[in-house]
Amino acid sequence: MDIEIQSDFTNSNLDEMKEIYASVGWTKHTNEIIRKIFDESNVIALVKVNGRIIGIGRGMTDGVFNAAIYDVVVHRDFQRQGIAKKIMEFLLDKLRNVSCVHLISTTGNEGFYQKLGLKKLKTGMGRYLNPSLSHEYLE
Repeated sequence: MDIEIQSDFTNSNLDEMKEIYASVGWTKHTNEIIRKIFDESNVIALVKVNGRIIGIGRGMTDGVFNAAIYDVVVHRDFQRQGIAKKIMEFLLDKLRNVSCVHLISTTGNEGFYQKLGLKKLKTGMGRYLNPSLSHEYLE
């Protein structure tokens, strides 16, 4: 499998990206939403196999003190092949000089991120407009 990781979102296939989200049950991501969230992200990882996007990840940073990683998602058909690890390594390398990197794991994937060196926060806080997400992630 010939894997390529790039960070240029400019000419990305939004339908392929939408399919990745849908394959893991994230069905609210329309092409318009995908374009907006990736346009607003300044650290991007797009994994391609034979020219097709099969994995994505994104982050936002001020480049010095803080960063946050979001949406590390691999198409269901390509999971368990080390692709998410490659995405995280790519993003963390881009953020290697940033003092603090945050990430909110989806439930059940905490161990994956811990293996990559991330640790649980003592003072992390959040707010969710969606009541089901609030119930799942907040104390």
